[in-house]
Amino acid sequence: MEHENHTFSSDFILLGLFSSSQTSQVFFSFIFFIFIMTITENALMILLIHSESRLHTPMYFLLSHLSFMDILHISNIVPKMIADYLSGSRTISFAGCGFQIFLSLTLLGGECLLLVAMSYDRYVAICHPLRYPVLMRDNTSRLLAAGVWLVGILNSIVHTSFALHFPFCHSRAIDHFFCEVPAMLKLSCVDTSHYERGVYVSGIIFLLIPFSVISISYVQILLTVFQMQSSGARQKSLSTCSFHMVVVIMYYGPFIFTYMRPRSYHTPGQDKFLAIFYTILTPTLNPIIYSFRNKDVFVAMKNIIQNNFLNKK
Repeated sequence: MEHENHTFSSDFILLGLFSSSQTSQVFFSFIFFIFIMTITENALMILLIHSESRLHTPMYFLLSHLSFMDILHISNIVPKMIADYLSGSRTISFAGCGFQIFLSLTLLGGECLLLVAMSYDRYVAICHPLRYPVLMRDNTSRLLAAGVWLVGILNSIVHTSFALHFPFCHSRAIDHFFCEVPAMLKLSCVDTSHYERGVYVSGIIFLLIPFSVISISYVQILLTVFQMQSSGARQKSLSTCSFHMVVVIMYYGPFIFTYMRPRSYHTPGQDKFLAIFYTILTPTLNPIIYSFRNKDVFVAMKNIIQNNFLNKK
């Protein structure tokens, strides 16, 4: 009992990404710039979608949820990294670590499912345009978004409870820049193989199946695009689909590699490098990629700037 109390009251230590070297100072500045950029562009995307009537469509409604998830996700991790680097303290409380795991898994799992919903929206819009108003009504997009959040939260509750339930008998130093389940399991002094099998099953449900569905959707979209008569429309659709798939691969690839490997195959440096993709880089790229060559977004931005300028005058 004394051991359990010690386990639940002791802080963890996040070894992080940064050291005291000159290179780390440059890397810290880069991460700080990326953080500000991500918050700004995702907040701007949400503002545009909610203020411009032409963006009140299922696709942009789902995109606003993606932007909100990206803001929460990077805010869950990077501010703690910045504070630790500036203060020189790397400790995180048991409750703080639990909250990081819970929010991270909620957003990671939710985003996996949300990307499926967004690919379905694009599939219906391009492959079945006449049925789009029926298949993707406003209520449908709201139900999809609500389901994404609900399933993400329920999955996170289960995994957070299990991950924090294990006793941590050895070093409490987490060789990572945030509390992530694979890194936490390394600190446990009991056999976690049964739980790791559960993580593998979750990986199939939240990673492999969604990635397969998205890939099939975009294959169908590309087949439809190749049949288009207009070369301009075909080229634009191909360009858009290519950029979307790049983001999907950058998100799912490292995520699958991290969560679907046995614990013995994990190395701290590799896990930290891979986590940068789905926790920091992808939230930065999402609003850029999904608004790339998008006339509706640029027109909405132009209207807001003009309206604000006219109101001031």
